[in-house]
Amino acid sequence: MAGFYPVFLKSYWGYQLAESNTTFYLGLANSLASLFIVLFSPLLGSIADQSSSKKAFLVFFVFLGVVNTAALGLLLQGQWLFAIVLYVFAVIGFMGANVFYDSLLVSVSHLSQRDRVSALGYALGYLGGALVLILCILMTRYPEFFMLHTATRAVKASFFLVGFWWLLFFLPLWFWIDEPECGQVRVRVAIRQGLQQFVLLFRQVFSQKAIRLFLLAYWLYIDGVDTLIRMAVDYGMSIGFNSNDLIIALLLTQLVGFPAALFFGRLGEKLGTRQAIYIAILVYCLITLWGAAMQHSWEFYLLAVLIGLVQGGIQSLSRSFFSQMVPMNQAAQYFGFFNMMGKFAAVLGPLMMGVITLLSHDIRLAILSLLLLFISGGYLLSRVRL
Repeated sequence: MAGFYPVFLKSYWGYQLAESNTTFYLGLANSLASLFIVLFSPLLGSIADQSSSKKAFLVFFVFLGVVNTAALGLLLQGQWLFAIVLYVFAVIGFMGANVFYDSLLVSVSHLSQRDRVSALGYALGYLGGALVLILCILMTRYPEFFMLHTATRAVKASFFLVGFWWLLFFLPLWFWIDEPECGQVRVRVAIRQGLQQFVLLFRQVFSQKAIRLFLLAYWLYIDGVDTLIRMAVDYGMSIGFNSNDLIIALLLTQLVGFPAALFFGRLGEKLGTRQAIYIAILVYCLITLWGAAMQHSWEFYLLAVLIGLVQGGIQSLSRSFFSQMVPMNQAAQYFGFFNMMGKFAAVLGPLMMGVITLLSHDIRLAILSLLLLFISGGYLLSRVRL
């Protein structure tokens, strides 16, 4: 989705649109999906905690993501509007599932293991993403071998493959991971109690200075991280790089991300979680400065490696750092707020890039603006006292 979708949106579904318009629509789609998570994830987390239904919500959002991802393979040339709509629902499925997936961290690990378990989850995610991306690249490079005849058919088939892959590797969690029971209540009661708990939790979360500061810090620096993830391929195409180079660079990020996430889990244990996050933020600042000025495709490859080194680390350690503040019996609610802040950032970041590009026709200026997010996020993190 991060690699093939932006390419296909520009060259196939939206081939009649200007490049600046497809950048704007991609940013808008990501922002709309993120806005849904911002508005509803804390409330759904409250309901899930009240009714022990984190896995039920997880199943719903996974299937929402799987179905809409696979459906992209059915669209015809020029159907850019349908492609945007399906993409919005696919991203809602992905991000919504992550709310409840993240909340299970406190159920499957002890406090002393959080950095390592969280890092292992991200590392295996990068490995899985790399493997399916390799399959998709092989399909598009050698479509005849896979009896697909053309690269266009191969790209369409890749969306089916990703949906199937997502569902297949969700099955072990679905069948074998249990969540702690907090008592069974009716749906209406759970919704009413969830609404009440949401209001109380909102006051509780933002009355705690450490949590409030961390969520604001996370909101800022993860904005830059998410925006780079979602807009990197579009950015590379807009400054003239070949789409094949960009997808290979994305594969590099996935491959490097596997061992790097494990390394950052260990680094968090050795140096401290906060200090390891600082290192990742510093690297992202250098990536942003270099990315705004790069001219050659080899630079994109090198930046992809650098992103792979820190992307999984900053994500997993942020999740681990926050889990140290979370009461176990309110994990889904707190992680609802955690995801809300992260996705609220993802509302602004892609939209900011899209609007700046549309108005100035200078996507380099748009990417450079992310530097402010990393610096201000790192500063606020330094103010957090556990």
